[in-house]
Amino acid sequence: MNRDIKIFETPDKLAQKLSEELFDAVAQKPGDYFIAISGGSTPNILFRYLANAPFKEKIAWNKIHFFWCDERCVPPGDSQSNYGTANHYLFSLVPVPGENIHRIHGEVEPRTEVIRYSNEIEHTLQFDNNDLPQFDRVLLGMGEDGHTASLFPGKNFLFLYSNIAGIAQHPQSGQKRISLTKEVLCNAMRITFMVTGREKAKVLSEIIKELPSSKSYPAAEIKPSYGEMDWMVDKEAAFYL
Repeated sequence: MNRDIKIFETPDKLAQKLSEELFDAVAQKPGDYFIAISGGSTPNILFRYLANAPFKEKIAWNKIHFFWCDERCVPPGDSQSNYGTANHYLFSLVPVPGENIHRIHGEVEPRTEVIRYSNEIEHTLQFDNNDLPQFDRVLLGMGEDGHTASLFPGKNFLFLYSNIAGIAQHPQSGQKRISLTKEVLCNAMRITFMVTGREKAKVLSEIIKELPSSKSYPAAEIKPSYGEMDWMVDKEAAFYL
């Protein structure tokens, strides 16, 4: 597996570097660029960088199609909405065409939305030899419990299906979420994990070192089918590496 681990002094340095990488990737691809993004504090820092100079003016926003790795089943105006946060920090501030924003409709009945979102992905992305849609890049975070997207420890049903998206449930709150499946996440041309904070250092270390204990963490299950993968982490998250 082609895996690259990059350690940054601060989350801001991480976000700045990732912004530069995304600019280069979009510029170098002849056609449209398809990316699936995540919620969380680290992506919010990334969004702030992208929404300001020089990236706001330099990036070819009309080429980028934004999808989501997961979404909470809440309306877009809810403070917990991943789309709502991205819209506040990024989309409302840059000239990305509205038709290029493919949000998960968290306000819709989950089973209905899984079908609609899966169909939208099917009709927008190319399929590869695995008969799966292929994103150019997926940006993932990781929770303190090792979850990623809305794939939670002990909730392996999403790992077992071959469909594009599924319904998940937060193990503590019971909140329903819609998430891309492991198979689709692993099928991306490039998978990037963004991990910050000392509270995630132990789990991150177990995953990077491929310790037996890491097998219980969904984030450890995300491995590229044939693309590339990198972990972009701050020094706090890298404390035990």
